[in-house]
Amino acid sequence: MAHVTDPIGDMLTRIRNASRARHEKTLVPASKLKGAIIKVLKDEGFIADFVFHEDDKQGMYTVFLKYDGGQSVIREIKRVSKPGIRRYVPKDAIPRVLGGLGISILSTSKGVLVDREARKANVGGELLCTVY
Repeated sequence: MAHVTDPIGDMLTRIRNASRARHEKTLVPASKLKGAIIKVLKDEGFIADFVFHEDDKQGMYTVFLKYDGGQSVIREIKRVSKPGIRRYVPKDAIPRVLGGLGISILSTSKGVLVDREARKANVGGELLCTVY
């Protein structure tokens, strides 16, 4: 298997491609950070569910996509902070996505949080991605 330089970007691309192709589910290689991001996507209602599978390597997540009337619930999922150029935001500069209709996912000192939780917890962090 090819070496992936941006595992988070790879995961988001797998989810984006699967939802555009109207697949029921997609497989994502596991990591703690990916698991935390997938959990946020589920909690925010962007995916139906996810399951962790143990294997002899790192494990895999099966992400079950969510559709509303044949349309994917995820209209756009975009990587913001990339390995080449990291994007950190202070607590008072966390962007609102589509006027609050979408979410920003941040990696903070208090864990992976959605934008409003980060504002409530009064922490900034690395802006991983935006979803709407």
